[in-house]
Amino acid sequence: MKYVSTRGRAPVLGFDDVVLTGLASDGGLYVPESWPVLAPDRFRELAGRPYPEVATAVMWPFVEGSLDRDALGALVAEAYATFDEPEVCPLVDLGDGLRLLELFHGPTLAFKDVALQVLGRLFDRFLSDRGERRTIVVATSGDTGSAAIEACRGRAALDIVVLFPEGRISDVQRRLMTTVPDANVTCAAVAGTFDDCQDLVKDLLGDVDLRDRLGLSAMNSINWGRVVAQAAYYVTAGLALGAPEQAAAFVVPTGNFGNVLSGDVARRLGLPVERLVLATNRNDGLHRFLTTGELVRAEVHPTSSPAMDVSAPSNVERLLFELAERNAPVVAGALDRFRREGRLAVEPLQLAEARRGFASARVDDDAVAAT
Repeated sequence: MKYVSTRGRAPVLGFDDVVLTGLASDGGLYVPESWPVLAPDRFRELAGRPYPEVATAVMWPFVEGSLDRDALGALVAEAYATFDEPEVCPLVDLGDGLRLLELFHGPTLAFKDVALQVLGRLFDRFLSDRGERRTIVVATSGDTGSAAIEACRGRAALDIVVLFPEGRISDVQRRLMTTVPDANVTCAAVAGTFDDCQDLVKDLLGDVDLRDRLGLSAMNSINWGRVVAQAAYYVTAGLALGAPEQAAAFVVPTGNFGNVLSGDVARRLGLPVERLVLATNRNDGLHRFLTTGELVRAEVHPTSSPAMDVSAPSNVERLLFELAERNAPVVAGALDRFRREGRLAVEPLQLAEARRGFASARVDDDAVAAT
């Protein structure tokens, strides 16, 4: 499998280099050169199988050429041995046709553990094979930081620096990050919002000379390895709900558009998905995007769900690439305008295409507290 940048001006890379690079050298995000598809019979074979086995099967088409299948399977099994639930991501019946996919059984109780326990091991494997070292630079709105630290702490080939917005994460989240004693972990509070932290990371990784000289990389969902590892739990949930014969709808709390994008990856892989519903908080840029076709950088308001307090979600760029029929110059132009003017718009046909796959809703703190 080879990967291309959404902006079309970066080298085509294999999975291992995509993981180690994080952000493409042209500022874009890496996506598969073409989408692999699993046959319906393959989904049927995976129904009821252990989570690590399904995750390996989901990831393999995206990893092939960078790691052999047995090595991937062993790495994935080791990652999920850290979870306190044998099913890893169990699906709980709430009644009335509703089910809850539990993603909090990892070592930091954040859903990001599901991907980052795998990604940390992938980094370690690829770097050890090359005799190299990297410094991971992470921007966090609350959950990613502690999960990334847990994935990296004590690893011989990795250092990690986490940037978080000062006063805009919970005290529990701050303590989870700032009390880790390992020497390869550094945290810094930034006077600003998560978007400011994310822009700093993008600027650091976008300076190719600096990135290469300091050996910098990323574990945010700008890293394709994060996105594809998360796709596995959409597949296990879909299989439990009757796939491939029956499609399911997923409602996903959404900030940076990474988690719900993984659902779209599972859909492109062949999983029947009725609809992906984005649940946003007061910072509802994605909801407004799907309503109006415009993405606008707005003031970020602190809420009771700080991990979702995002105004400029990075992973929308991957969706834009598909909506533009993979026309990289169009995407690059739109993102350049967004960086300059804080606004971008898609064509009516592109908005209609987005709405065929995604729906959205906005929920404020009062509604959350009342639920």
